[in-house]
Amino acid sequence: MLKAKTFLSLDLGAGTLKVAEFAQTSAGVLVLQKFGVKSLGLQGSQDASRERVLIKALQELVAERGFSAKQMNVCAPGFHVFSKFVKLPPVDSSKVTQIIQYEAQQNVPFPLEEVVWDYQILGSNASGELEVLLVAVKADVVEGMFRVAQSSGSRIGLVDVSPASICNAFRYNYSDVDGCSMMLDIGAKTSNVYFFEKGKFYARGINIGANSITQDFATEAKLPFAEAEKFKIAEGFVSLGGAYEEPENPRQATVSKIARQVLTRLHIQVNQTVQFYRGQQGGSAPQRIYLAGGASIMAYTTQFFTEKFNIPIEYFNPFRNVEIDPSVNLEELAVVAHSFGEVVGLGLRSVAQCPVEMNLIPKNLLKKQQLSQKKPYFIASVFSLIAVVFAYGWFYGDVAAVTQSALDGINTKVQPLQATEQRLQAEEQSVGKAKKEMEQLATWLQDRFYWQETLTELRAILLVTEAGAKQKWGRDAGVWLERFGTEAEEPAAAAAEDGATPGVFRMDMAMMRRYGLMPRGPAPGAEGEAAPGAESPPGAMPGAEPAAPKVKKIDEGTMKLTCRGINLTSRNPAANTELAFALEKELKQSPLFDEKETKLSGQLEAVDAAADTFTFQVTLKLKRVIKL
Repeated sequence: MLKAKTFLSLDLGAGTLKVAEFAQTSAGVLVLQKFGVKSLGLQGSQDASRERVLIKALQELVAERGFSAKQMNVCAPGFHVFSKFVKLPPVDSSKVTQIIQYEAQQNVPFPLEEVVWDYQILGSNASGELEVLLVAVKADVVEGMFRVAQSSGSRIGLVDVSPASICNAFRYNYSDVDGCSMMLDIGAKTSNVYFFEKGKFYARGINIGANSITQDFATEAKLPFAEAEKFKIAEGFVSLGGAYEEPENPRQATVSKIARQVLTRLHIQVNQTVQFYRGQQGGSAPQRIYLAGGASIMAYTTQFFTEKFNIPIEYFNPFRNVEIDPSVNLEELAVVAHSFGEVVGLGLRSVAQCPVEMNLIPKNLLKKQQLSQKKPYFIASVFSLIAVVFAYGWFYGDVAAVTQSALDGINTKVQPLQATEQRLQAEEQSVGKAKKEMEQLATWLQDRFYWQETLTELRAILLVTEAGAKQKWGRDAGVWLERFGTEAEEPAAAAAEDGATPGVFRMDMAMMRRYGLMPRGPAPGAEGEAAPGAESPPGAMPGAEPAAPKVKKIDEGTMKLTCRGINLTSRNPAANTELAFALEKELKQSPLFDEKETKLSGQLEAVDAAADTFTFQVTLKLKRVIKL
């Protein structure tokens, strides 16, 4: 007997919209109750019209199929998703999140504040490196998905991506398959290649899809895209290799040749992916291929790839271990089952713990959705409050006259006291003004020493970082400031200026040496001897006191630090990274700097073991703006 819990899975593909309504049995088994597919045409893959087409298609499917569940899991389309498999060096588990965020900053092709991103640690290889799946979707794309779901009266529970959903569906249905399996999912705009092997999972997107066949055929036959797509589905097939008799219909002959050309290009990309998986990812050669996606059912597609790869090929069945409700038309389902991998993977997220679990819902949208769910309760509370107010008003109506009479008597006694109150308020204002003046003077006095305290704090942090690194790696690990200012200026441009640019602060090398923020002598590895008297290490206080630089102000309390440290990669490949993070940690713990806004920025300089030093950047946020 089915529980009342039902939910929808929605796959927003480039060419088709796929929806399924699932339920969960008392034993926790996933049951398919209803499903539907709607073609989106060429406009479905175009950003300008995509949201409007999706809303119309979803509303039509809900009306035709009678979907009743309101909770919905959604899969973002592959061409809108950035995904990458990255390998991280073996580090302490407490630092994994920081390193992954750094990798996201370096790899995601958009500013992180414009995207929603998530990651999944898939395991580790023989050398101890962590294998991580990193995915990101632009925030406005996710917001559009929410608008599509709301148009049907549904609310989104989670937003997943194709690689994660397909992996979960395959592991659930083909857990008994040994060796390396490859899945080729041919979509409308892109195709995806997946590798499943014991303890390994890898995926790669290829920008070749079924729309390429339709577009080339429409151009060749001088047909509208919609008409060319309809002919391709009804009569198209993949041309066989070698000599064969062409079909009598010239359009059929044309589309078959174009289909073979497009699939040949796709095969070249897939073959390169196989070689990369075996060479760079340490995987095995695939022993079988599963075809998926709406474009994989064109006639002779199986024969084409069998000829190319010479290994067993079959269609992916995502319903292999899923129960089917008796009301479902099995013949209709069999036609499209191979393209429902993402839909089944989404359904599994609501009933079981899955191997790959991601959720790309922005926090602001999640809070907004939760607030909308509570809105009926808020409205009921307001009406209840209004009813109570009216009841109290009616009850106390008869008492109003007596109360007013008593109030008039009190006002007669209060008037003399009000005059006294006004005199007291005037005196309080005078005292408050004097107090503010005293506080301002105290602030000015404190700011005289705040600059020195800030630089002294930086020096102390450098010393602590050096000591910690020396204790861990067993050798001197110097770290000092190479550049210190509110913005990254080119050295030549900075040197050419006379004084400081308004709104810009920077510190010259003499003043940084004065406060022990950089070595007195030349940087390690530099030619020549250190200047006389330049024997102090980065943390030592100086003897001489050079002239202070010309400065204007520190804009909003934000500084840019360029740091240089001793190269420790000869001791451990991750030593430089850990040294940078150690400095960041000490800065965050300082009472003078903002913990949230103080962080590593830019890119850590990659150096080999022969280099003496390396550089990295830090954005430093003061808790209080320094006034000079």
